[in-house]
Amino acid sequence: MAAAIWRQLVRRPAVAVSSVSASASSTMRQQKISSVILRRLQSTTTRASPRSTFTTIRQQAPYKSRSYSSQTPPPKQGSTPVKFWPFLLVIALSSGSYVLLVNKRNEEAANMPALPSPKTSGAIPAPHKSTPTFSPKDVTVVFVLGGPGAGKGTQCANLVRDYGFVHLSAGDLLRAEQDRPGSQFGQLIKDCIKNGDIVPMEVTVQLLENAMTEVLQKDSSKNKFLIDGFPRKMDQAVKFEESVCPAKFVLFYDCPEQEMERRLLERGKTSGRADDNAESIRKRFKTFEQTSMPVVDAYEKEGKVLKIDATPSPVAVYRETQEQMKKWLQ
Repeated sequence: MAAAIWRQLVRRPAVAVSSVSASASSTMRQQKISSVILRRLQSTTTRASPRSTFTTIRQQAPYKSRSYSSQTPPPKQGSTPVKFWPFLLVIALSSGSYVLLVNKRNEEAANMPALPSPKTSGAIPAPHKSTPTFSPKDVTVVFVLGGPGAGKGTQCANLVRDYGFVHLSAGDLLRAEQDRPGSQFGQLIKDCIKNGDIVPMEVTVQLLENAMTEVLQKDSSKNKFLIDGFPRKMDQAVKFEESVCPAKFVLFYDCPEQEMERRLLERGKTSGRADDNAESIRKRFKTFEQTSMPVVDAYEKEGKVLKIDATPSPVAVYRETQEQMKKWLQ
């Protein structure tokens, strides 16, 4: 019994030893395999580290930015950033050169002497004077007013013959100026006369002053002037008296429009005047009523108007004119 138990005890260690030997052998094999793997890994690590390998792959792979990334993508290899300062420099230089050129031209224009005005034959400068050219003590001026066709020209011819007046017709002077070669006002005067408009006062005033000066230079004793058909407006009267000579009185020939129109149409058959037609006549009537009558009213308030009815015959009208002028010419 004891012998049997001993044999069993002896067998069991053997089995255990055998099992232990097998386990040890297996462990040694695994250690060898592990050492081989470890040596291979070490050799691979020696050739290329994981970091360098990752860096190489990153450099070779193109960078793709993600839409949700806030980081600025690095510049591509071989590309250079755009430089804006050369463009700014060019713009600044161009702007500076332009400013200098403009300033230089302005200085040249400021320092440049004024060019003389071109000499126009017969140019009529606008009068710029603080005192009249002629004194009323030396020169007598009578304005002769009335509507178109009132007979002013006929009565002026009688006064020239009997009283030694010099007759200056503003209309005749304007018509002569429009026909004068080289006149800078010719077309303007022609249009105004045709349309029944008033010629600018500077032109008319200067023409009258030139005519008076020419007469007095030839004969200083001829110092009494009848100015027919002038002033047509109040500003003309004021300008003339300020720059040429104050008027002594006004002869106003009053006549109805129907009678004046009849006379003008009859005169137009032989006069050859461009304004002696029905259309121009009516325009002249309207202009006279609107612009010239205020002149008559203004002088009448000063007590300087001799109003004469121009409806009768020319002889009767002249007789009335002489009667009224006696007290003014003594």
